[in-house]
Amino acid sequence: MAVTPAAPVVPWHGIRDAPVVLISGPESFLADRAMRILTDRLKSADAGVEISDIDASSYVGGELFQMASPSLFGEPRLVRVTALEKCSDAFLEEALTYLESPEHEVVVVMRHGGGNRGKKLLDALKKSGPTALIVECKEIKKDSDRMSFLSAEFQRMGASITPGAQRALADAFSSDLAELASACQQLISDAEGAQITEATISRYYGSRVEATSFQVADSAISGRFTQATLLLRQALDSGAEPILIVSAFAMKLRAMAQVGGTRGSNDAVAAELGMAPWQARAARGNLQGWDEAGLGVAILEVAATDASLKGHGLNPHYSLERLVRIVSHRGKKLV
Repeated sequence: MAVTPAAPVVPWHGIRDAPVVLISGPESFLADRAMRILTDRLKSADAGVEISDIDASSYVGGELFQMASPSLFGEPRLVRVTALEKCSDAFLEEALTYLESPEHEVVVVMRHGGGNRGKKLLDALKKSGPTALIVECKEIKKDSDRMSFLSAEFQRMGASITPGAQRALADAFSSDLAELASACQQLISDAEGAQITEATISRYYGSRVEATSFQVADSAISGRFTQATLLLRQALDSGAEPILIVSAFAMKLRAMAQVGGTRGSNDAVAAELGMAPWQARAARGNLQGWDEAGLGVAILEVAATDASLKGHGLNPHYSLERLVRIVSHRGKKLV
């Protein structure tokens, strides 16, 4: 008895049409993009494609067979199913039945965001051979994955960006993949074929509070006192919250203290300390020129500055400039 091979598995950008397509994984931005890519391709192939949408969480019964049934004139159909991770029993039962004999000229694409609900259907899809296509949208956690995403975005749109600019852009939008992708599109559109540099990123996004705060800390930690002081004043003038600037210092100095004296690869150290590999790599790099005593002084100064900003000092801005000065001199209190 022949055994049905497993359904092919591809990343989000490898999506293509199949009788049944499963878009699986927690990264909703990539899942939405994969769904859009498939929709656009089917529209390009036939402008008359009929598109229907189903919410599996509120599914009652009969809709799937009705929407996927052959049309009178034989137009292709696309049935998009969302919330598979919350599907009703009725949808689960009918989807399993449909998978046994999918319609021709119909693509049914299902979105599953994670969890065990619908596992029986997921397992059936994975074992259905060429009838199905599994599209993985894994969560982007590692810095290397984010940088790879950026490289792919610029390559896909035929644009050029320097490594430093790519690093700065990733840092400026470290918490939101959708914002990062939108920033790429905006930069590429405005660049009109010119290479995107660090100056470009600074001009567009230098005022972002999360980026500016870390730029102040990065400059001070690397010993660039004048630059750090200028960045601090620019950040405050542009409305950055002083407490966020102190938080940036605290985060970076704490990471430096954690990785100090560790051995092994960045991946191994990151796993041991509960941080991302890029954070371990950056913290190790920031330790150049520092000693243990100076790092201790800097961390104590962060605590004092934090207290000053919370009402225990006379001049918060003076406290911030003092922090920048001490950190820029790597913990040496100069008179």
